[in-house]
Order: sequence, then C-alpha cells, then structure tokens
Amino acid sequence: MNGTWYRWEGQNLILQVRVQSRAKRDELVEPQGEQLRVRITAPPVDGKANVHLRKFLAAIFHVPYSTVTLLAGSTGRDKRLRIKAPQQLPMDIKPPGKQ
Repeated sequence: MNGTWYRWEGQNLILQVRVQSRAKRDELVEPQGEQLRVRITAPPVDGKANVHLRKFLAAIFHVPYSTVTLLAGSTGRDKRLRIKAPQQLPMDIKPPGKQ
C-alpha cells in the first residue's frame, strides 16, 4: 500500500476519504486508489453524515472530536479531513517520518 490516501503535515494527518452513508455499520473499508473508503450509518442530510464521520474518525484515532476537521467536501462523498496528532493509527498508516 503506497499511502496516497493520506499524508502528514507535521503531527497532523490529512486523509482523503470516500464516504458511503446509510451503511449497516460504521467501518473503515479499505483504501481504493487515492481515497480511504469509509462506511457510516448516518444519512447525508443537514450535515449529519459529516458530524457522524468526524465522531467516528475521532474514536478510531483516539482523539477529541474537536481535533477532526473537515477541510473539503462538505456536500459530496469525497472529503478531505485533518486529524490533529492522532493517538492511534489504524490500517497501514505509518507514523510521520517512517514513510
């Protein structure tokens, strides 16, 4: 896995994500090309999916909700998010400097 779906900016992790809303359960699926596929149970209505996605990623990376920022893609399925100083790294994400 080449990690094109994530990059580090100092201690902050930038993720390229493709979201499937209204899924049966919340889960990280797998990287596909330059995006990490994520399924969430929330509907894409009134920003509920974005809030749910941020809460889900905060739990996965063991950080407070407020440290997960949606940088781009608020109205689409393709999103870019910043996670400040993640405490846990799922999948094949390598720590900064170890890529």
